[in-house]
Amino acid sequence: MKIALLQQMYKDVLVGIPLAKESHHYVSLLDLCVEQSPERDESCNWMHLPSTNGGIRSHQDTDMSDVVVPTTDDISNSFANMNSSFCPREVMLVQLTLIKMMVAKAESQEIEFNTRQKYCEIFVLLLKEAKIDSKLICLLGSYDQLLSHMASKSFASLVYFQLKEENTLNVTWLTFSLKTLSGFPVNTHVAECLWTLTAIIKDILKEKVLPKAGILKKLLGPLDAVLEGFYNSILFHHFDSHLYTSPYSEAANNLIGFIDLLEALLASRIELELPLGCQRVLFLKVSYVLNLISSSIHYLIRKKFIILLKKCVLYKSREDAKSGSLFLQTPSLYEDMLALSNAVLQVVNLTWLNGIPLSEKASYFGGSKAASGDDTQGGSDQTVLRALSLVVLKALEFKFQNSATEAEIKGDFQSSMSQLLIFWRSHLKSSPESHQVVHHCEWLSLIFIEQDDDMWEAAKALLLIYLKFDRLQHDAADNLGQKEEETWNFLTHASGYNPHCVFLFFLEKIAFDATVLLDFLISSETCFLEYLVRYLKLLRKDWHQFVDVCNHFDTKHNIFQSISSVEPPHQEKQSCMTDESLQNACCEQEPRTPISLAASHDYLVFRTEQGDNEVAESNQSTSLICTDSTSLLGSLQSLVNYDSSEDSELESDGKECLVNTKQVPLNNENEMRIRESGCSYTDDKQNTLESEVLPLKQKGSNTSSCLTCMASSDNVIPLRIMLYRATKCLEELQKAISRLQRRNLFPYNPSALLKLLSHVEKISKNVNPQ
Repeated sequence: MKIALLQQMYKDVLVGIPLAKESHHYVSLLDLCVEQSPERDESCNWMHLPSTNGGIRSHQDTDMSDVVVPTTDDISNSFANMNSSFCPREVMLVQLTLIKMMVAKAESQEIEFNTRQKYCEIFVLLLKEAKIDSKLICLLGSYDQLLSHMASKSFASLVYFQLKEENTLNVTWLTFSLKTLSGFPVNTHVAECLWTLTAIIKDILKEKVLPKAGILKKLLGPLDAVLEGFYNSILFHHFDSHLYTSPYSEAANNLIGFIDLLEALLASRIELELPLGCQRVLFLKVSYVLNLISSSIHYLIRKKFIILLKKCVLYKSREDAKSGSLFLQTPSLYEDMLALSNAVLQVVNLTWLNGIPLSEKASYFGGSKAASGDDTQGGSDQTVLRALSLVVLKALEFKFQNSATEAEIKGDFQSSMSQLLIFWRSHLKSSPESHQVVHHCEWLSLIFIEQDDDMWEAAKALLLIYLKFDRLQHDAADNLGQKEEETWNFLTHASGYNPHCVFLFFLEKIAFDATVLLDFLISSETCFLEYLVRYLKLLRKDWHQFVDVCNHFDTKHNIFQSISSVEPPHQEKQSCMTDESLQNACCEQEPRTPISLAASHDYLVFRTEQGDNEVAESNQSTSLICTDSTSLLGSLQSLVNYDSSEDSELESDGKECLVNTKQVPLNNENEMRIRESGCSYTDDKQNTLESEVLPLKQKGSNTSSCLTCMASSDNVIPLRIMLYRATKCLEELQKAISRLQRRNLFPYNPSALLKLLSHVEKISKNVNPQ
């Protein structure tokens, strides 16, 4: 009979129908029938509960890999059509689901006021008369994992309801939490307590109207000291890595629950002007986490801690986020970030990175092994690799932004970057994407290209470090001599943070497609706008260095030498850098071989068709066949065709060509994507192209090659391929932004950005770099 009444109540609550009967009737329906064992104490860690499966299983005896646990949504969707033969366990699940649903409905403004008031009356009676909070605590200790989980969710909803509506903290829950956490490790059943607290914090953070600072203080204030003590206990004083080798053990369950709580505490910190100790302890005592990461714990736990550290280094207070300041304005956050950065850099310099095993495969949905044909990048988990790299780079950025002299940071930076480069090389050495990376600036794009937000955070960090170094160098000496300038350039390349090199390597990875940059600018999920503005400001005053780097790219790819299908009998090795120090740091000496625009696997390789003269294809590359009417550059088709507006400046009345291109792997996933790209250029642009790129002897000649030229080795004319492609990409980006701005389709005011792009365009056209 009770199950039928619960079924009707569920249907009424689901559609928002007012509950017609008096509140006590519904309280009796929702009251949990929990029978405590007289042998147990008030903590209720065990109870008598009938089960359909013939018994109660413990956490330790449960192999989660073989268990299919129904989700909350699955349960909720089946309640409306349930039958009356349900056992007490199923009845209890219905009651718990109804409680959580009613709390959500009571907070919804879409429900009528009278209906919400009725729900509130029922909750008050449940808490004060039925003592449902004590019964929920008993359910938290159940060995039935689904019941325990649902009890945690429902209890969190009720505690949050009291905080919001009555401005009071549930005393029963607080007493239980204090006793449970302070009793660790004697009392090992702490995971359920951590789940409930985490769920309450998340409910508070979801609130859009309620002032969150006061309610968070009321919730966390009484728990502040005990949470700090629990942090010290579980991560340091009573930590034993052997307890965490299996993700299904009770110890691992406790630790994973605590990681989720730390993440919620970090997210809640932004709401408080003066954070509590439990919100700061992760920063101030991060060394415990760093030691744990390099221990023999299960890979899942290590990964969750690394991702948590990544969120820490990316954290900003609300004031800092609004101001966009490089220096943290909140004193406590400044202190915390400095402590975290110092701790991270200290262990990195002690080869901490090399002690972190990343060879295990990442966890896969539904199992622990990859599907057939899936590339696992030589066994390394790329998500963790990127996260660890970003932690180190952001720690370097913060340390350097808050250092006054070059001497304070130079040694730490070179040591940390050296360790990071070794770390990258060791985990990508078996990947085809690592090919023969001879320039350290290329590593950044190889590591981060598949994760846009992380990539631009990393690029911005290196750019800010470069700008800091540059400023300190020029402050120390008004004018750097040629030798000092060469040494400075050598160090930026050797440590992999030359901003021009980093930017050009990225452009190569995206095939100089301006619409990809436009996508980044429009997206609110990356800091690309901030990065691009800072880089363009640097480019404006550092143009000669940009041109030099472009020339080095062309030299490296043998663009300066003529291309012939017949190789000379005696080939001399040629260096790819004119500066001797850069030559040793950045590039290998390469034989003079007939190659195309890109020697490495992830650049587009082109083949010309002119009689029997063909450029040899790389066995790791794809080729692009160009006919007589093709032009120098074709862009990959964007997801959005930004050139389709009626007043597009790129309308063409000249010859058009459709080029089928294959985009080679952009990162370490070795995935091939084939996209078709249409390119069109006017006759004027074709003439400009030939004037810019082709040797003088070929101007006006009837050649079929638009990308490479056939010339004797005696007539070598420098071809500024990289400079042309990079500036052309920025020019196309400027035009695309302008079109969108004229139509009021750009999401923000890009005037400052357009001004910078326009200035760079003028420099590229007016200055004749030598």
